[in-house]
Amino acid sequence: YPQTLFPIVQGSTYRDLRQASAEFIAAQEREGNAIGGLSVGEPAEVMYELTELVTSILPKEKPRYLMGVGTPQNILEGIASGVDMFDCVMPTRNARHGLLFTSSGIINIHNEKWKDDHSPVDPEGITFADRHTRAYLRHLFMCGEMLGPMIASVHNIGFYLWLVKEARKKIQEGNFASWKNTMIPKLGQRL
Repeated sequence: YPQTLFPIVQGSTYRDLRQASAEFIAAQEREGNAIGGLSVGEPAEVMYELTELVTSILPKEKPRYLMGVGTPQNILEGIASGVDMFDCVMPTRNARHGLLFTSSGIINIHNEKWKDDHSPVDPEGITFADRHTRAYLRHLFMCGEMLGPMIASVHNIGFYLWLVKEARKKIQEGNFASWKNTMIPKLGQRL
């Protein structure tokens, strides 16, 4: 199988270094380009600002890959800046610890309030994992059953796939910005 090399834009939080790196990377005329060294502790606003700067320089007709990002909100902001691809351990890492991303916000399945909640994990029914109730999933976590983190991982990965499919649909419909602005506060709230 052929491989593709995406050179990586670096430069920490320094605008001038990011700009110089992005200009150099764009001049390499590769099949796609990556943006690295962000989402490593800087404020989200700085990450968004630098991502926007870099994507304004990298060719729009080639895939732009934001490495190691991140939260559902980060992904939507990255898409708004012109990013095409993402990767992150967050969906499965958080799932293993009982944090679930849903279309309504974040669930910590360890919380007592889910003990008798027989509603699905996500009311949107995003994956087959959502046929399980919050109470059942909490039970699995509380008794140390590995099936709990497995179901939660399937759910979170499915949620991320749902999120980017919805984003694509909203872009095609021409209402991505308003949808994003509605979704970002919802996605960050703790249920």
